[in-house]
Amino acid sequence: MNKVTVFDHPLIQHKVTVMRDKETSSKEFRELVGEVAQLMCYEATRDLPLEEVEVETPVATAKARRISGKKLAVVPILRAGLGMVDAILTMIPNAKVGHIGLYRDPETLNPVKYYCKMPKDIAERDVIIVDPMLATGGSADAAIEFIKEYGCRHIKLMCIIGAPEGVARIRKNHPDVEIFVAALDEYLNDHGYIVPGLGDAGDRIFGTK
Repeated sequence: MNKVTVFDHPLIQHKVTVMRDKETSSKEFRELVGEVAQLMCYEATRDLPLEEVEVETPVATAKARRISGKKLAVVPILRAGLGMVDAILTMIPNAKVGHIGLYRDPETLNPVKYYCKMPKDIAERDVIIVDPMLATGGSADAAIEFIKEYGCRHIKLMCIIGAPEGVARIRKNHPDVEIFVAALDEYLNDHGYIVPGLGDAGDRIFGTK
């Protein structure tokens, strides 16, 4: 699909399989979320511009390349998205972090915003929105709208598990946004959960019910 990347790397697939297992502990699940996010970050940042520089090595002068001053921001959708942030910052330590707090109304399944805080220069940054699950797409759709209201023009969405319904919603409403998922599952059940999925990512990350 155009602007949709589904990862097939063996390391990612293996870690997602362990995450799916209901017997996986919160500690291990939380670690795996970070590991998968870190691996996905490589692909999501593949298009960062580079510039050529000269560096003095212990042996000689080398012509090398470095990232060309691109400003980035990571925006987790609370609360589960927090589980992906630290791993991404390990790879991109100069990125700033915004936060969007959303919860899904259990009856309508529509997202409700309860918190939103962004870096002052967010409009000047390329934004990666992160959330482990892309189910109905309602939360991601709303988060993208909020980000665009700040004037952002370059937005990516990075999720670990996606449902076809959620991907289709983002593609329809935000065709300019690239989507990255570690696995694209079968469908949503009557409660809006991804099948086979891995349960509630937030509960499994933080050990809550």
